[in-house]
Amino acid sequence: MNKYSVIKNAAWMLVFGSFMFGSCAVVRQGEFGVKRTLGKYNDKVVTSGLQVFNPFTSRIVKISGQTENIEVSLVIPSREGLSIQSEVSILYRVKSSEAPDLLRNVGIDYEQTVILPVFRSAVSDVTSKYYAKDMHSGNRAEIEVAISELMMKTLEKKGIIIESVLLKSISLPRSLAKAIEDKLEAEQQAQRMEFVLQQERQEADRMRIKAEGVRDANQIIAEGLTPAILQFKAIEAWLQLSTSPNAKIVFSNGTMPMMLSPEAMSEMQSATPSTGSNMGLVLPMSEK
Repeated sequence: MNKYSVIKNAAWMLVFGSFMFGSCAVVRQGEFGVKRTLGKYNDKVVTSGLQVFNPFTSRIVKISGQTENIEVSLVIPSREGLSIQSEVSILYRVKSSEAPDLLRNVGIDYEQTVILPVFRSAVSDVTSKYYAKDMHSGNRAEIEVAISELMMKTLEKKGIIIESVLLKSISLPRSLAKAIEDKLEAEQQAQRMEFVLQQERQEADRMRIKAEGVRDANQIIAEGLTPAILQFKAIEAWLQLSTSPNAKIVFSNGTMPMMLSPEAMSEMQSATPSTGSNMGLVLPMSEK
């Protein structure tokens, strides 16, 4: 075999190898493909795996079947006519059964052709019904659902499923943002004041209940202090005084004793002139 034959065979091998590699396509998991032959899309959708086709007349157009995310930055209108800068995420996926019709009617660039125009129209229609402050409150989820549902009315029949629309960032005009912050601060202060008032009411209830308890206790004690009990307590007091080792001055009206220390008695004598009458009894200190 001469040198010319070797080069010729190598060239044929290269052409054959290029033909073989060019006639195969690998559809990965999460993708599906549609074969296009002589410019016409086949109705059959091919799934993951190795697909063989004639590279001169056919090719495999692959479409992602996974959830895709489109990030959009745009200005949206509000009900009061303000222009609000926002960043939005659109989560969508393509139905495999509708992929051939999507490619025939829209083309492979369906994001720019239908999804984004439909989104811009839907978001303007929905947000123009809400005040700007609502986009910072719990109404944000309601706005997201309304935009998604409005988009689905147009895109579902084209084989595109809108899973969700997320308002990630809302930049309000500075004056409006300051007004909202002031309002929220005033509401928080009102809530704090209500909490303080609630505490004061609870403290007042506690003191009232305590006072009622003291009053009831005193009333019960007063009702139980009969003359017989008072006489008995007086006898007990006299007995305790008789056993005390200290000198004491005791005044009594014959019923209830009142005990004073010698120092207190001296102060009373210096303040009041003596009349010579016996008003008390001095109990001497007992010796051990």
